[in-house]
Amino acid sequence: MSLPPLFFYVIGTLLVVIGILRVAVLGRRRAARELAEDTPAAAKARRQHLTFGVLWAVSGLVIIVWTAGLIGGHHP
Repeated sequence: MSLPPLFFYVIGTLLVVIGILRVAVLGRRRAARELAEDTPAAAKARRQHLTFGVLWAVSGLVIIVWTAGLIGGHHP
């Protein structure tokens, strides 16, 4: 039993959307919304959100491109 390509397109799209939202919402500093100065712990957490958000988005793009057949091995 094989999974239909639509399944992988949906998973890839979800990863891209969640990754972009993570970068946009949690991965950047908004000085207008913060009451106190930036602490090293907050900067580290923000950097981790940025890194993993980009990683999720790139992973989703790879799944989409792979499912479309643009990269990967040749199937007989």
